[in-house]
Amino acid sequence: MFSCPHTDGFAESLLPLERRPELAAAIGEEAENLVHFYASCDRDFSYPALPDPAGPFRDRFTDETFTPTDRQRADFAEITAANELDLAAVNPEFRTRWGDPLLRLFTRWRPLLSEAAFADVRNVLAPRG
Repeated sequence: MFSCPHTDGFAESLLPLERRPELAAAIGEEAENLVHFYASCDRDFSYPALPDPAGPFRDRFTDETFTPTDRQRADFAEITAANELDLAAVNPEFRTRWGDPLLRLFTRWRPLLSEAAFADVRNVLAPRG
C-alpha cells in the first residue's frame, strides 16, 4: 500500500464541494472536473489499480467506486506526478522520505505518463551518481 501525504490527507479543503460551480466558472468546466477528480481520489484504494484499464477508482467524498476512462487515468497520473515532483524538487526532506516510493509508483504508472512527465520523474527522483 502506498501512503504519502496527498490531498486526501488534509483535514481542510480549500473550497467546499458545494462551491464547485464557482470554480468551474473561474477555470472552466473541464479543468474543474479534473480538479475534483484529483481531489476525490481515495489514494490507498485507487493507486494500485490505476494503470489497469479495468481498475477501480473510489471517490473519497461519496465512496462510489467506478472505472475511470483512459483519459481520466492519464490526466490523474500527470497531475499527481506534477504535484509530487514539485514537492520533491524543493523539499529535500520530502524527497528523502518519499522519493523511492514515488519513483516506484510512477514507474508502474509509466504507461499513463507523457514522455515529458516521465523524464521529470527520472530527473527529480532517480538516484544520482
